[in-house]
Amino acid sequence: MEYIKFRKAMVQDAKTIQQLINSYARRDLMLPRSLNEIYENIRDHIVCEIDGKVAGVCALHILWEDLAEIRSLAVNRDAQRKGIGSKLVRRALREAKALGVRKVFVLTYQPDFFRNLGFQDIEKSTLPQKIWGDCLRCHKFPECDEHALIKEIF
Repeated sequence: MEYIKFRKAMVQDAKTIQQLINSYARRDLMLPRSLNEIYENIRDHIVCEIDGKVAGVCALHILWEDLAEIRSLAVNRDAQRKGIGSKLVRRALREAKALGVRKVFVLTYQPDFFRNLGFQDIEKSTLPQKIWGDCLRCHKFPECDEHALIKEIF
């Protein structure tokens, strides 16, 4: 029987989080994250542990008074199909609600996963804080091929 636990990330998780995220980035399934970026934003991250080892991660990044982004959702291959990704997203949404955030969006290559969690498609152009913030630094800008989805949580 596996012991599954969800918790806020700690500094000592940063390297494991980066390895997990970048294993997907190497296959062009998500954007890579530097170790520095993960350390600077460690409080954004929620992890899932299975038997004491980090098996999944999701970040909730606040962008504006009423807008946050779910980013860097990744689950180890051997831990997939157990509902971990959905549970991580739901935890991030509960955290957003507790913080008073009204809308949470995602840029993703897996839009159906998020649609199944109640997110709806939107145009990226409706996300000005995101487009002119992080997107300008992205190696794919302006030819972004990710799907934008949003969920209102109030």
